[in-house]
Amino acid sequence: MTGATEAEKYRTRLYLISPPRIETSFKDDVLKALDGGDVACFQLRLKDLPRDDIMRACELLMPSVQDRGVAFIVNDDPQIAREVGADGVHVGQDDTPYKEARAIVGDDAIVGVTCHNSRHLAMVAAENGADYVAFGAFYPTSTKDAKTSAEPELLQWWSSLAETPVVAIGGITVDNAALLVKSGADFLAVSAGVWKYEGGPVLAVKELNKVIDMTMAS
Repeated sequence: MTGATEAEKYRTRLYLISPPRIETSFKDDVLKALDGGDVACFQLRLKDLPRDDIMRACELLMPSVQDRGVAFIVNDDPQIAREVGADGVHVGQDDTPYKEARAIVGDDAIVGVTCHNSRHLAMVAAENGADYVAFGAFYPTSTKDAKTSAEPELLQWWSSLAETPVVAIGGITVDNAALLVKSGADFLAVSAGVWKYEGGPVLAVKELNKVIDMTMAS
């Protein structure tokens, strides 16, 4: 993913996901969060909204996100990702199939795939050329209705045999992130754990990066 130095390629990094609904003022929260510490990606995830609303949100947020060297990922819709010039798209098992999404966004874009807690789905996605696979939910989450739950051992298994990066998702917070870092997650996908953090999004990103550094140093 974009924005990584050589050293950071071997460090767990943050992957921020937007809340399911945003206001224009949300741009300020995003910029503050990105200024709080290392962030690899920002995913715009606006479910069940009109296409025009998603396009406007991309126009509002994407330039500032990309200016900070953070990859801008669109959830579900590779066509929108291509039209707005996003860095990539994330697709679920019920969304556009990987190969079709890849054909739409092109070889240079990021295409990540939700694999729930399935080793088989992850292996298929990796063999097809996905840029990352996402496992979850590792913890209870209020952001979405998680279809599956995953155990940290799944991250250990994947990181021991596959080169394709793995994203851990689902209820991740400052308080529970360490185990997933220790288990081999390349990226921690966080939504409410940042935007609803008691101390605000800046402090959340700072604290999550501190957890990552302390865990990897131990």
